[in-house]
Amino acid sequence: MSEVSAVTAPANWRDFYEMTKPRVVLLMLLCAMVGMFLAVPGMVPLDILFIGLLGIALVAGSAAVVNHLADAHIDARMARTHKRPVATGRVSVRDGIIFSAVTGLAGFAILYAFINPLTAWLNLASWVGYGLVYTFFLKRATPQNIVIGGLFGAAPPLFGWAAVTGTVDPGALLLVLIIFAWTPPHFWALALDRKEEYASVDVPMLPVTHGDAYTRLHILLYTFILLAATLMPFVIGMSGLIYLASALILGGGFLYWAIVLYRNRNPKAAMATFRYSILYLALLFLALLVDHYFLITLVPAAEAGPLLEFTPLS
Repeated sequence: MSEVSAVTAPANWRDFYEMTKPRVVLLMLLCAMVGMFLAVPGMVPLDILFIGLLGIALVAGSAAVVNHLADAHIDARMARTHKRPVATGRVSVRDGIIFSAVTGLAGFAILYAFINPLTAWLNLASWVGYGLVYTFFLKRATPQNIVIGGLFGAAPPLFGWAAVTGTVDPGALLLVLIIFAWTPPHFWALALDRKEEYASVDVPMLPVTHGDAYTRLHILLYTFILLAATLMPFVIGMSGLIYLASALILGGGFLYWAIVLYRNRNPKAAMATFRYSILYLALLFLALLVDHYFLITLVPAAEAGPLLEFTPLS
């Protein structure tokens, strides 16, 4: 692949939409929405639900645009990304910066004015972490880039929880921990499949710097860490048997693919693991949501109370 090419066609709305990484943002919004619902014993107020998710989506999309801008020269040389709008020249750097600024500031303003300042500042911190610290520094500085940078992408449940409560609570932080533990095996599986491309653009992903076998082992080890983290909501009484069963079944599927990948007998295992990891996270958080309202509906309030109470962190 060549460097960023000259403009071949004028940009349209689909190009700007693509720059916001809508599929990634959609998964983030699902996790944020679950954080909202788990924060309260009843229904989330509709204004907080829709306005909060809109603001979170705008800030997340803005950070994704920064990633497109910063990585345009890399994207142009990788098969998976060479058709991206900035890499092809359909969207100029100037227009990308303006689009990122408008969406990011709009999202922050919406959250600050209509939700609460805490949620707005948390989203801004995540924007800085992913859009600047990870994209411009960590990604190119260390093979632990996705481990350290994963904290910024793990925050959506905290955003949702804070939007409803205005606090940072242990339950929200536990949801963040689950996504934080999920991120390395999820992304390293993709990195294994795209190892040669990352090597060609000098991005020090773990398979490039430490080899395939080392990466496969660490995917397996992080999968065990992830499974342990996903049991914690049940252990502390935050969720019930529906979630526990779902976590065990879904975790068993993740562990299966991690073992297949570790044994290195299936050449398609890396992408299969990557695709399963996306489905896994979505279903796991949906299980949290279903379990939460099952408890509220069927368990007497006197019994359900302790399951839903957490002490805010000052």
